[in-house]
Amino acid sequence: MGAYRKPIQIVILLGVLLIGGYAIGKTLFADEAGPLRPGDEPPPFTLLDLAGNARALSDYEGKALVITFWGTFCPPCVKEMPEFQKQYERWQGEDLEILAINLSESDLPVRNFVQQHGLEFPILRDVKRKVEREYGLKVYPTTFFVGKDGKIKEIAEVPMTDKQIEERIERIL
Repeated sequence: MGAYRKPIQIVILLGVLLIGGYAIGKTLFADEAGPLRPGDEPPPFTLLDLAGNARALSDYEGKALVITFWGTFCPPCVKEMPEFQKQYERWQGEDLEILAINLSESDLPVRNFVQQHGLEFPILRDVKRKVEREYGLKVYPTTFFVGKDGKIKEIAEVPMTDKQIEERIERIL
């Protein structure tokens, strides 16, 4: 066994160096720009709404956007969604769209929630949580307020009241 000790040690050392080099390279040369900030453009996406229609972020070019990430499992989100409906009704006819991206829940609870609360704005489904990762979500609810120029103006990582949502919408319009 002593004759094979040296070659085995060399193979193990090479393996450690390769894995370590890969990890360091991945960290140093990662193409992620970090968390989104005001002034950034939101990452593009295409998601299905509850009717199965594809909705792309690019469909809303030139409009102010409120993009909120939510789930029925999140009590602050549940409380906030009727507030978004009030804003949706208040700002109809303006260059504003409210998009609510559900966080990978099954169809039935989402449909029941939407029906129970009479939500009329687009509810999009992030089934694979890809958009959630691209937007760098850390807490729920998180809402992005995007100006007509396509730049993020504000990010709210807290539940909001009707008045707080309205004030932010006024700033992006």
